[in-house]
Amino acid sequence: MPTVLITGANRGIGLELSRQYAAAGWRVIAACRAPDAATELHQLADQADVQVMALDVASGASIGALHDVLVGAAIDVLINNAGLFGPKPGAEQDFGQMFGSIRYDVLDEVWRTNAVGPLRLTEALIDNVAAGEQRKVVTISSGIASIANTEGGLYAYRSSKAAVNMIMASLARDLAPRGIHTLALCPGWTRTRMGGPDAPVPVANSVAGIRARIAELDASMSGQFRLYDGSLLPW
Repeated sequence: MPTVLITGANRGIGLELSRQYAAAGWRVIAACRAPDAATELHQLADQADVQVMALDVASGASIGALHDVLVGAAIDVLINNAGLFGPKPGAEQDFGQMFGSIRYDVLDEVWRTNAVGPLRLTEALIDNVAAGEQRKVVTISSGIASIANTEGGLYAYRSSKAAVNMIMASLARDLAPRGIHTLALCPGWTRTRMGGPDAPVPVANSVAGIRARIAELDASMSGQFRLYDGSLLPW
């Protein structure tokens, strides 16, 4: 039975990933910051091989604790899904992501979650991934991180996702000798709490596409940035 570890698994894309992998017969390690409050995950765990574990990807101590618990456990696919948008337009008078009013505390928090967190977690669990049969590391990115997106603004979120794309590209080279492949995936504008009710892509459709891309990931795709439907995205 293959094993997948999913971060940010308590809601949205992470929760749907947990559901679909569990339904496909995978062992799921579902990690989130507040497992005691993850009601839907625990309901899933009552019906499938799902283990709910505590993880704050912005905390080195939390990553270290997870590493210690998982010593010797093989992980076929590591999915860095946990992400933070930061304050949204309209939620606060000054949400701190536009030029001229950038809040650097927001930028620091978003970067620690979206860019530093996936790198730190991948480094902590790389022996687990190397022990798996599939040996894949995937990070959920965003289309607004593409160089082709010229809208401007949203500096914290946009730059953090662009950074993690480059991290994944660098990891593809560094981990190739161990037979480990990496991929940055854009889920599309997905109908989740982060994406909002007007988003055009149902979360189940996005996740089905994400799983298909992960299934086909090999050396020829490693380090790329792709949309959930398989389209190659420009850096």
